[in-house]
Amino acid sequence: MPQVRTRPARPARQDRRPPLGRKERIGLVLAVVVFLAPLLVDVPDLDPVGERMLSVFLLAIVLWVTEAIPLVATAVLVIGLEILLVSDQALLAVPEDSPEYSSFLEALANPVIILFLGGFLIADGAAKYHLDRNLAAVLIRPFTGSARTTVLGLMVITALLSMFMSNTATTATMFAVLIPILGALPQGRPRAGVALSIPVAANVGGIGTPVGTPPNAIALGALAEAGYHISFAQWMLMAVPLMLVILLAAWLLLIILFIPRGLGIDLDMTASWDTDRKAVIFYAIAAATIILWMTENLHGLSANVVGFLAVVALLVTQVMDGSDLGRLSWPVLWLVAGGIALGDGVGSTGLDAWILGLFRWESMGALVVLIVMGLLGLVMSNVISHSAASNLLIPLAMGLATGIGGLDPVTIAVVLALACSLGMSLPISTPPNAIAYATGEVSTADMARTGIIVGLVGTVVLVLVMPTFWSLMGLL
Repeated sequence: MPQVRTRPARPARQDRRPPLGRKERIGLVLAVVVFLAPLLVDVPDLDPVGERMLSVFLLAIVLWVTEAIPLVATAVLVIGLEILLVSDQALLAVPEDSPEYSSFLEALANPVIILFLGGFLIADGAAKYHLDRNLAAVLIRPFTGSARTTVLGLMVITALLSMFMSNTATTATMFAVLIPILGALPQGRPRAGVALSIPVAANVGGIGTPVGTPPNAIALGALAEAGYHISFAQWMLMAVPLMLVILLAAWLLLIILFIPRGLGIDLDMTASWDTDRKAVIFYAIAAATIILWMTENLHGLSANVVGFLAVVALLVTQVMDGSDLGRLSWPVLWLVAGGIALGDGVGSTGLDAWILGLFRWESMGALVVLIVMGLLGLVMSNVISHSAASNLLIPLAMGLATGIGGLDPVTIAVVLALACSLGMSLPISTPPNAIAYATGEVSTADMARTGIIVGLVGTVVLVLVMPTFWSLMGLL
């Protein structure tokens, strides 16, 4: 009698998404209301296409602030609505000079996205071949002995890694290194100070390079759309001095608040380097990529091209493969693309000029506007994601720069990107903060006190000192 093979029944697919909370439900209702309002009510001094773009812009603000749907979902929704409402493929009538629908889709393959793609793949390779942990183990050795010196070493290493890896991945890596250090410390304030040093340094270190954090990419994308090219090395010259000042100030604050004088730490950390063929090839490609990024002005090859060539080299040599590509932070890349597309839509429909015309910005003066925008970026990035804050503010700031004498578009875009990275006062402000809070060593009050002081001091230096420094260095 023939045997009949039966397949085991597949378990019913469960929806793992948590139910919408009160904040999300309110966000969805409010998003619908603000989206429909400009479509149903005539907006003075704004043409129909501008009214539609205003609907998209207000929708993006509400959804990014409330996170009623995932941030990346809002980003792609923005692109889709722009195509359907204001492009040459719009469902409603549009002028003949309306932007082509492809201009919005191109945001998904913007050169800045390709640059970040290369940075993400190198960062994932560093974790795959244990380069990140081995570097941390080697670099921490000179800083052992004094607890205060060890904290400085941890912050320097974290900042260096965060310049080329995502802040979240860097924080996760450093906390793996941090476990024996925390175990060697007495419970209480010292442990809280050491645990806080990692997210602070990760957030600050991310401002140092174009691939360090999404707000940098959003600013570079907006500047590129406006015809301003900022090289990899030029960004570093603008951001690294600020990074070092804030890092030193944050270290001084942490040791004063948390680490008593005379407390010692004795560590015995060893590195175990991968020496197989693929690991060695990865080391060579990663080193060559970083060197080419930092010497863009010497060889003339765009940092975006270098980032793509790194992807090519890693895949062709089979050091990384398709599964590694699948694990990349694609939602972050698409979130950045949504911000670029939003800025393109705001500028091409004249919405930026209309919004700026609602306020008498010109009466404030360039410095006051810079201070207001810097503080606005800092405040917003404490309560919503850094990427969302950058996506909302940078397009407006770019339009603002064209109408105020003495206000350079590069200055205000870079200031906003850097200010948005300094929002770190709450566990929800940034993933590194959430990781540190989850250890149970850090209280919300300690995190808030440290984050507010570091953020305010950093923003004051950023808006009052750095533009003058950049001008003296010939970077503007």
